[in-house]
Amino acid sequence: MRLLVPYAPGGGTDIFARSLSEGLSQVLGQTVVVENRPGANGSIGSDVVARAEPDGHLFLVDTGSHIMNSYVMSLSYQPLRDFAPVSLLSRYPLLLTASGAAPFRDVAGLVAAARAAPRTIGFGTSDAAISYAGNLFTRLAGIEMVEIPYRGAAPILNDLVAGHLPTGWNSTVAATQHLAAGRIRALGVTTTTRTPLLPEVPTLAEAGVRGYDFAGWYAMVGPAALPPAIATRMHDAVEKTLQIPRVRERLAAIGADLGVMGPAELAGFLREDDARWAQAARDGLITRVQ
Repeated sequence: MRLLVPYAPGGGTDIFARSLSEGLSQVLGQTVVVENRPGANGSIGSDVVARAEPDGHLFLVDTGSHIMNSYVMSLSYQPLRDFAPVSLLSRYPLLLTASGAAPFRDVAGLVAAARAAPRTIGFGTSDAAISYAGNLFTRLAGIEMVEIPYRGAAPILNDLVAGHLPTGWNSTVAATQHLAAGRIRALGVTTTTRTPLLPEVPTLAEAGVRGYDFAGWYAMVGPAALPPAIATRMHDAVEKTLQIPRVRERLAAIGADLGVMGPAELAGFLREDDARWAQAARDGLITRVQ
């Protein structure tokens, strides 16, 4: 069995999927491997799964960009129509992070620097949802920055650590180890409450960006014609996997909130997410890039 991650190795989705795959191998009694197919905001890998045989041998592990992509780019598939919901795996806050070499130490310092020199400070993004997080920040803060798209979270983190990129948006899952080592700084979290993983880091709203509230998620889906029995069996295996102490501990340590939903609940959740992005497009908060 394969879990396809549509982003580069080393990012949050990849880390989560690899932690999950080890436990699933134990629960299912078969080898579960992670395959990375990065590119085009995650749509290259998603297309592979949309076209796959619905035999339970290939599943997609993706983020909120899976739904959002249809509002920002042309796709060869339809995110709701062409996939079968299996499990919502986790929700998580995103982080505004900064290079240790950056001259600003907090959100107020970044906002002041961006106002003093509009469109000179870059921020790295790795998918559509994270792009939205970054652009929502600049809009609510009333500043102009330059978005720099990457193929995954790991390259963003590498450039932050090296001092080539001043700021970037990451999941807690991807950024935790670099934060713990002091290689980068967390300036703020995107949700309305602080994350227990980084209790000292303020929310962006607390830091002065009024009205900021956004969370990411990870989910597992399969090809559209996946038999319901296979989707249910896989969801049950996911639930059992997330009860394995070493898996729970590993994912909790990187900030994953393991709120699991089954196929029917996830279907409703994805429809609600689709409605939110449709409204965001109508409001001009996201724009089509291709």
